[in-house]
Amino acid sequence: MLLAFAAIVAGLIVLVWSADRFVDGASAAAVHAGMPPLLIGMLVIGFGTSAPELVVSALAASQGNPGLALGNAYGSNITNIALILGLVALISPITVHSQVVRRELPILLGVTLLAGAQLLDGAISRADAWVLLAVFALLMGWSIVQGMRGKADALGSETEAELREAAMPLGRALFWLLFGLLLLVLSSRLLVWGAVTVAQSLGVSELVIGLTIVAVGTSLPELASSIAAIRKNEHDLALGNIIGSGLFNTLAVVGLAGAIMPLEVESVVLWRDWLLMALLTLGLFVMGLGINGRQGRLNRVEGGLLLLVYVCYSSYLAATIIGWV
Repeated sequence: MLLAFAAIVAGLIVLVWSADRFVDGASAAAVHAGMPPLLIGMLVIGFGTSAPELVVSALAASQGNPGLALGNAYGSNITNIALILGLVALISPITVHSQVVRRELPILLGVTLLAGAQLLDGAISRADAWVLLAVFALLMGWSIVQGMRGKADALGSETEAELREAAMPLGRALFWLLFGLLLLVLSSRLLVWGAVTVAQSLGVSELVIGLTIVAVGTSLPELASSIAAIRKNEHDLALGNIIGSGLFNTLAVVGLAGAIMPLEVESVVLWRDWLLMALLTLGLFVMGLGINGRQGRLNRVEGGLLLLVYVCYSSYLAATIIGWV
């Protein structure tokens, strides 16, 4: 048991560090390839910060642990919105200027509703998974078109400023890209083994472990990048990271895991975990777009409410582990 806990801790530490190196390397390599900053912000950084969820869920599915795969994806979305955006908004209220972010919010809500529809029959079949991957491919194509047009946008300007600070030679960029990816895979295998072993030892479902320990751990890159962005007053980059991660998790992470092995889904996932994820996404949609002519924003009160929701949800999951509910 102690070895399994140590594997989780070590796996998470290396996972977060390697994800950061992977994002830096991929972003710098994209700059050398002449990719526009807006496209890097929409695709490369979004994919990089979601790489831990992608690798962990794919490995979990390939090893016959569907609960861990799905719990990691949905738990990361809940953590990103409720915990990370809640913390960030408490540090500094978030104001939305980017038109790209405004366009992605309703897409994220639609994708979340699609995910809920697929859960109604109690499984993510391979057909469901390929639908998710097809939608993801279409969104990536749309993002490439939007990014290549190069229209002025707050997200592109903030990404360009970040890229200037993190500039590196091509050789170093490729090294961190490949080495970071290798460490991502190795640390993910260690994390999955530790999480499954702990779940089996404590008699806890892999789903709950995925929704809690694993989801928080794989969301740490989003937390670090969002806090760094908000400290530099780059509000749209902070929010764009979360929205992009949500799209990747719901479509690519679940889609890839389901394509590897169909996922049997407990009924509790629909009425507890997906429902909360959908309500949080709806709340983010309303706050991000603004209503009655109000500019989209998340103030400290709304950030505090998001954190309260996360604390209540986590407390409920902890109670299920202990056996109180």
